[in-house]
Amino acid sequence: MAVTLITGADRGLGRETARRLIGAGHTVCIGARDKRLGEEAAAELGGRSVVLDVMDDASVRAAAERVRAEAGHLDVLVDNAGIIGPGNDAHDATAEQVRTAYETNVFGVIRVTHAFLPLLEASDSPVIVDVSSSLGSLGIAADPERFTSPLPVCYPALAYNSSEAALNMITAQYARACPRMRINAVDPGHTATDLNGHTGPQTVTEGAGIIVRMALIGPDGPTGGFFGNNGPVSW
Repeated sequence: MAVTLITGADRGLGRETARRLIGAGHTVCIGARDKRLGEEAAAELGGRSVVLDVMDDASVRAAAERVRAEAGHLDVLVDNAGIIGPGNDAHDATAEQVRTAYETNVFGVIRVTHAFLPLLEASDSPVIVDVSSSLGSLGIAADPERFTSPLPVCYPALAYNSSEAALNMITAQYARACPRMRINAVDPGHTATDLNGHTGPQTVTEGAGIIVRMALIGPDGPTGGFFGNNGPVSW
């Protein structure tokens, strides 16, 4: 039975991904910053609650130690936790405002991935899924009129968009450094979640599709790619 950890899994896309992977037979560790919310989600879905604050080194280390003690390895890591951060465009955004988004969306992913790499290396078929966004695509940013399908709404936020572009590079670098693992970034699309005040036109069921598909790939699956529900996304 595959052992999976999902960060930010007490709500939204993370919760829906957990529900579907549990349905597929995975033992899912529901990572949540809030202990009560994590336990409630785990009880409802049939997963295991793990307190995990991606911005806190001690919390991440404790979560990794718990998974090591209980399972001895990790088969799938879904880096789902993320924030929008300040919505200021490039004209008005300050360094501190941008840092807010990077603390979760970039440094949080590195912190969690680094801590869990030894457990992933103990798996026969390790997989990492980094939940990104087409707003972080340099190709789309350079020519948005060509990409109205993956990005129907342009959100000119320097903090969020650049943090997702950084996350895409992080994904590519880990994929190159860890060739035995299947490591990919995914774009769920504009989905109605707490992240965006439930403004997206997609449901979490629709948005989570690509996350689940990439979490279920085998050792012959793609790695070092960026994928959406309709196929590859421009870097």
